[in-house]
Amino acid sequence: MPSRDISSSTLYGKGVFTTITVREGQPVFWDKHWRRLEGNADALGIDLTGHTDGSTFQVLEGEIDAVGIVDGRARVTFSDESSSRIWSNETGRTKTSISIVAAPSRSVPENFKLTISPHRVNTTSPLVGIKSCNYLEHLLAHEEAMKRGFHEAVRLNEDGMIVSACMANLFWEKGGNLYTPSVRTGCMPGTTREHILENIVCDEVESGLKSLENADWIFLTSAGIGIVSVAEFNGRPLATASHPLSRPLPF
Repeated sequence: MPSRDISSSTLYGKGVFTTITVREGQPVFWDKHWRRLEGNADALGIDLTGHTDGSTFQVLEGEIDAVGIVDGRARVTFSDESSSRIWSNETGRTKTSISIVAAPSRSVPENFKLTISPHRVNTTSPLVGIKSCNYLEHLLAHEEAMKRGFHEAVRLNEDGMIVSACMANLFWEKGGNLYTPSVRTGCMPGTTREHILENIVCDEVESGLKSLENADWIFLTSAGIGIVSVAEFNGRPLATASHPLSRPLPF
């Protein structure tokens, strides 16, 4: 008889994760990633008692070394393996597992095309701003854009405010000023986004699509793809970017 897996992670995707840039064989911004993992886990009631900053980093370094990744990415996932109260009478048992994978960076096309997603972000969701393993909505929005011949899509919230791309944070420049959506829009507070806000003057705003339609340049940022300059937004060609975001940032 096959074993039963009635854990909250298997049944409901109860878990949190982070994707980390790897440069010269080392994780980048680990302190930011660990802080977010702890905060997200606490918000979802996932017990990290058996996992520390130091022990997790050690396992992460070991996986990067074992796979032989020099420049790429790694993902750390904490999954709640406690039995679901809905499917089990077990009480009091808590268990959180860790899994780590490392791989090269995602390939990025030179002529990167961005469109608008029909799928809105719900700012009242308890998962908004949390990098949970319930990531299917992001993936489906991304795949919908790919089917239409685009590489990513801008997602808006229920009020029509710009939030992010499906799987990346979003920046744009107009008249020499740099902007990015405020976390109040429901955007994910990415670690690359945080680093940019710490090092470059940028306004966090709540703004509609008109801002992107009139933007001089648009950039996407994430640990998986780095910083990507958008070549075309919804059919409108964009000029070659000369903003500091188009050049390597200090990591």
